[in-house]
Amino acid sequence: MKRDSRLSGVLHVLLHMAEADGPVTSEIMAKVMGTNPVVIRRIMAGLRDGGFVRSEKGHGGGWTLSRALEAVSLRDVYRALGSPGLFAVGHRTEAPGCLVEQAVNAALDQSFREAEALLLDRFGKITLGALSADFHARMVASGHHADRENADVA
Repeated sequence: MKRDSRLSGVLHVLLHMAEADGPVTSEIMAKVMGTNPVVIRRIMAGLRDGGFVRSEKGHGGGWTLSRALEAVSLRDVYRALGSPGLFAVGHRTEAPGCLVEQAVNAALDQSFREAEALLLDRFGKITLGALSADFHARMVASGHHADRENADVA
């Protein structure tokens, strides 16, 4: 099954933006994420609509964070991405009239709803500030330094 890694990727980009000295272009973010700048602009537009980032056009322009890292939770970012499916597991729908399939799907649906509620609750308790603090602790512990020119950790 194909995994949706947009949330992980966007969190990655947002933390890089927090480390930047100024606006970060879609081109730089695309390089970091190994994707096309158009894909980055689409994702960032959703975050802009949610009030998490802002963009400036022209020379020296790019994307910047518009909220403090401590004020943005993983759940906030997840919702700004359109609340993509959290689980790759699903249920059968080949025989909707089958009573066995209905019973199985009802049990799975309830379990998925409960698991999703727990996960979203946890996402709501984790902020970008906490991720940034973890990143900095890991950087110090490993002896690495931020490479701002390449927007990655060397």
